[in-house]
Parts: sequence; structure tokens; C-alpha cells
Amino acid sequence: MNGRVRRAVLPAVLAVLALLLAPTAAAAADPPAVKLSKSQAGTGGSITVTGSGWRSKALLMILICGQSVPSTGVTGGTNSCANADGRAVTTDAEGRFSRKLPVAEPPVPCPCVVHVATVTGTKAEADAIFQVAGHAVEPLPAEPTGGRLSVLTDTRLDGSGSLLTWFGAPPARTLVFTVGNVGTSPVKNPVFQVGTSHGVFAPEWEEQQWRGTIQPGRKARIELPVELAAGAHGDYTVSLKYGGKVMAEQPWGVGRPWGVTLFWVLVCLVVPAALFRVGMAVVDRVRPRRTGPSRRRGLRMPEVALRIPGLRPREEAKHAASAPTTLPWFTPDNDPGTAGRLSAPHDDSPTSPTDPTGPTTPTRKGST
Repeated sequence: MNGRVRRAVLPAVLAVLALLLAPTAAAAADPPAVKLSKSQAGTGGSITVTGSGWRSKALLMILICGQSVPSTGVTGGTNSCANADGRAVTTDAEGRFSRKLPVAEPPVPCPCVVHVATVTGTKAEADAIFQVAGHAVEPLPAEPTGGRLSVLTDTRLDGSGSLLTWFGAPPARTLVFTVGNVGTSPVKNPVFQVGTSHGVFAPEWEEQQWRGTIQPGRKARIELPVELAAGAHGDYTVSLKYGGKVMAEQPWGVGRPWGVTLFWVLVCLVVPAALFRVGMAVVDRVRPRRTGPSRRRGLRMPEVALRIPGLRPREEAKHAASAPTTLPWFTPDNDPGTAGRLSAPHDDSPTSPTDPTGPTTPTRKGST
């Protein structure tokens, strides 16, 4: 009985769980969406842009673009958008955002859209119809007939840096991709536009022509050179555009030129040391020097010389050189030549009057 109850209850529990998890799965599968607080506003006003279904903690860029509709996307790329008045926003943990956007006229006529696209990571974008009051409105440009190119493979950047790049030379790569002609006529010498952008800034486009002809239903491997400015470093994005449409984007992480940093560190160490050496050399040249004889006299051991009053320094030096030197233990007081005898010292006091051999002591006058 218990087994039958379990078998009956188990499907019901699974059905309830499926109903509970179905909205969550559907929400996860929903594409990014954008909603506007107003569908029309004039220049100088503002609107509130809200979105859902985006990647969590994703950095987004919000722009007002002309000559675009949600079905075809931004026809002219970001060049047809009011880039100066765009706003950046970061989604929350659930992939939602809300941001106020000032209304500005795009550089091309409407129809216009509010274009929201990711700045980094996996590419995602969404558009919402918007009308700029007072701005010109013109029909969308007709799509070119005949040959049409489509990117068949993912783009990649070939090449690597060199020692010169490490010291600040312009980083260079080769953008490689494969295109196919999905039109009915051949495409001869197609002109591509390659743009490089850093961070949230708009790409700087450069036209490059590929030499060759692509027949209908055929494909070709395209290689286009890409070069950045000298000393560039950080996260860049290389975009490819053909016929006014962005066909592919490729991230490019450029390393920092540490050789330039090392150079400036050496300059900060070597230049002060060189200036110090030059300054010491100048001080040694400018300071007063002693005369030759005095310097030589300072280097020799002092000599014992007799100084005679009245003599000049030079005559005094000559006299000291010609005077005989005496031994230190013979002085005028104990010179043997002055004593007149070599006997031991004895008492030279006068003898007494009674000594017949000694000299007599003189007596004073008037003594008895």
C-alpha cells in the first residue's frame, strides 16, 4: 500500500516542481530587452531606459542612433549615434538596469532607436524605437543588390609583439577572417572598414581595400593589418565593417610597454648622479688652491730649524739648511766641550780657611 502511495505521489511532486521551475527557465532563456519611459521626446529632455535579461554585472552602453530600426539594427554603426550624450550602466545580479538618458539628435536622420549593447565580454545588444521630436526623418538607405559578403568564420588576430613594442613601438596585428559571397554577382576589390576602440569610446575607422574578386557562392580568406598608436596598452576591440554594417568584433589585450618604465627609472637614477659628479668637478675647479712650496712643505715631515729674528722666510730656510744639526741628547747645557773636563761632577764650594792647600777666603775690611 505504501509503495502505491509513493508511486502516485511522486508524479504529482514532479509536476509541481516543473511548474515552479518553468518561469525561471523561461526567464533565463529570454533575450535582452529594453523599455523606454517615453517613445518621443525633444532635445534637452530625458527619458528613463530600463532593461532585463542581460548578463549579471555587465557593463552596457546606451545611445540614441539614427537610420536604424530594431529589425535591422544600427545600420551605420556607432557613427550614426549621438556618442557624446551616451550613458554607461552596469546591470545588477539579476541582469536588470535602469538609467536616465538625455535626449540628443544623432548625426543622421531618423528613424531612430535607443541602442543598448555590451561593452566587454560576450556581445549582446537590443534596440527600442524612439522618435526625436523636431529631428529630420528620411527613409532607410536601400540595401545594395548583387554581391553581398558575409563573415563565415570567427575573426582572429595573428602576430605578436617584439622588443621594440616592449619599448613603446606601435603594436601591430593582422585581422584574419573568411567571407563568402551570398549574392548573385561577383564582388571585386571589396573595401572594408577596420576600427579600433578602447574602453567605452567609439571606434576609429580606417578603410582598407582587399585586392581580389569573390565569385557568387565562393569564399575567400581576408587578411587586414591593424595597428595602434605608440605606447598603447590595455583592452581594445577591433571591429570590422562592410557596407555600413558591423560584421565582427575581436577583443585585443595589449600589454604595458615596461621598457619605457624601465627607461624612465634609469633616467631618474643616472641623471642626478651625473649632475652630482659634474657639480663636484666644478667645485674642485673653482675652489682656491695652495702654492707649490707650501703644499710640498705640508707633505714632508717637520724639520727642526733654528729661527733667527730678523731673517726672512727664505733666508731662514737657507740658514736652517746650512746650520749643523745636533743630536737630541746633546744640548748646550750638557755639551761636553763647554764643561772642560770629563770627570764626574763634584762640589766646587770654597775650602775652609784652615786648608793649607786651598785658596784663602777673603775677609771683609774692618774685621779682626
